[in-house]
Amino acid sequence: MLHIVSKETYEDGQVIFKEGSSGDWVYVVESGAVEVSKKLDGKEFILEILQPGEIFGEIGFIARMGRIATARAVGSTTVGIVDREFLDREFNKLSQDFRLILVSLAHRFKKITTRANSFTTRQAKRTSMIIPVTFRYKDKLVKAYIGNISTWGLFIKLDDPLSPGHRFSLKLNLPGLSKPLKVNCEVVWSRKKSEEMKTGTQKSKPAGMGIKFTDMEENDYSLLKTYLANQAKEKESVEE
Repeated sequence: MLHIVSKETYEDGQVIFKEGSSGDWVYVVESGAVEVSKKLDGKEFILEILQPGEIFGEIGFIARMGRIATARAVGSTTVGIVDREFLDREFNKLSQDFRLILVSLAHRFKKITTRANSFTTRQAKRTSMIIPVTFRYKDKLVKAYIGNISTWGLFIKLDDPLSPGHRFSLKLNLPGLSKPLKVNCEVVWSRKKSEEMKTGTQKSKPAGMGIKFTDMEENDYSLLKTYLANQAKEKESVEE
């Protein structure tokens, strides 16, 4: 059981710590969710959405290095701060050899994360589009809109989103495709209507839910990949 010494509450979009900043506190998500992102070539990419019970910030503690990613609240979020003295005592109980192994793993994790993120983000760029979508959850038929989509998931604009962890099937009727794509999905994070963020008159972070694809036929994946590539080319030609 973790030794929590204090708790902090953040509103949607607030930064808990920034990539490259100093600090070695270890946190655990108590409520809400935490978005972990990393900058690559000047752009920020989401690595993971942490749910209640998940720990973050441990790499900074183990390796005594700057933060390797940015942690940001998704919705109203409460995090617990793990007792630093307790962690130090437990860490120092380990043999010197084992501590060296853990530090080495932490540094290697940083390198692997950077390389893996560099590869995956180049392969899964988001394409913004507004497309109506309908899916059935339990006995309810839900109508919503797609905000953006990539080969690994999409964002659905919805005032009353499903909670993280919910799974459902979706048929994607993309313009230009002769048949809908059948996809099994899981909600990774959600933002309620009351948690929307606005910039001026625009909603920079509208209500909705981030969806990851958990299963898709190989042929449907190929169709989606080709479709998104064509959309990107059309956008580039228009901008030129």
